[in-house]
Amino acid sequence: MFTGIVEELGTVEGLDLLEGDAARLTIRGPKVTEDAGHGDSIAVNGCCLTVVATGEGTFTADVMRETLQRTSLGQAAKGSQVNLERAVSAHDRLGGHIVQGHVDGVGTIASRTPAEHWEEVRVAAAPEILKYVAEKGSIAVDGVSLTVTGVDDTTGTFGISLIPTTLELTVLGRNKVGDTVNLEVDVIAKYVERLLAGGTK
Repeated sequence: MFTGIVEELGTVEGLDLLEGDAARLTIRGPKVTEDAGHGDSIAVNGCCLTVVATGEGTFTADVMRETLQRTSLGQAAKGSQVNLERAVSAHDRLGGHIVQGHVDGVGTIASRTPAEHWEEVRVAAAPEILKYVAEKGSIAVDGVSLTVTGVDDTTGTFGISLIPTTLELTVLGRNKVGDTVNLEVDVIAKYVERLLAGGTK
């Protein structure tokens, strides 16, 4: 489990396609690898990956082809920057919201509007994602815990506001209009939907 509070910007050092339906991703992240070991979980742009090896300031994870196809990690290339967060421990503060690292789908940066002290960003998402998004609710965008400022079902977008710290310390400060981002909706909404449906869907 994660909190959506990014610890550092990492850099992709390699993405090697393996035989079959997998790939091996190597990422440089000195902070998140300080105490990382085999089997630990690290969120990469919001995708929970399992560490299979560590090096000097780097870690390697195996990624299924389905993950590459369903998330923005499939567009990763050597030199790409990514958001990194270690799994939360029992004594940590839950600074964001409960994030599983299970990406529900991808969205697209639809617009960016700078303001004096923050930047308003609108993200386009498919209806099957947007139905779980609510104004003042939580959503993880590339692994960053954010508050939804509004939802527009007509345009198929939702809004988020990025403070200077988020702009500076995460990839969201570098994303351009048209870029793809990973989205994870609040898991509570999905449980509520299933319960109301009688657990039959």
